[in-house]
Amino acid sequence: MDKQEIILTTALRLFVQNGFHATPTSKIAKEAGVANGTLFHYYKTKEDLIVSLYLYIKSKMGAYIDEQVKPDADAKTYFKGQFKAVLEWSMENRDEFYYTQLFTNSPFAALLSPEEVKKSLKKSCDQIQEAIDAGVIKARDVDFIYTIMGSHIFGLYTYLIKNNFSKTKQQQVIQDSLDMLWGMLS
Repeated sequence: MDKQEIILTTALRLFVQNGFHATPTSKIAKEAGVANGTLFHYYKTKEDLIVSLYLYIKSKMGAYIDEQVKPDADAKTYFKGQFKAVLEWSMENRDEFYYTQLFTNSPFAALLSPEEVKKSLKKSCDQIQEAIDAGVIKARDVDFIYTIMGSHIFGLYTYLIKNNFSKTKQQQVIQDSLDMLWGMLS
């Protein structure tokens, strides 16, 4: 693992444990085993580190989803595969998923440029639009549908974390939830 990745991993752990404001960059640098100057070589400010970590996590999640879902699947199959992949990734990467929620609901989210926001949502929004165009889901505002899906995933994730289900029961709950969401959208 290189220094930059060590910094990101350490920052993730500390931000999840302590929150943004209670985690000084000096503590991140110390626990990462690097000098403050090294941290600031990669990230000019603490805010830059916070945003960069968010984008790093989102890219890792996106890569996982791309590996799990066949791009040539029909819109319904792709949608369902993507939903399950996001949940699987979230359950396997709890700190990362928690961080994305922490970031999204913080003032730091406003530091993302409109271009970065658009770029990070483009693929998902394009897929939603394709499903609308194919008549697979109801014609509604794409951002509205994306928001409903995100809220549904977060709610289901929270429910699954609170309950210690067997893997079989967990998969059943995910499928039931997906069927309910699909019924609402289609």
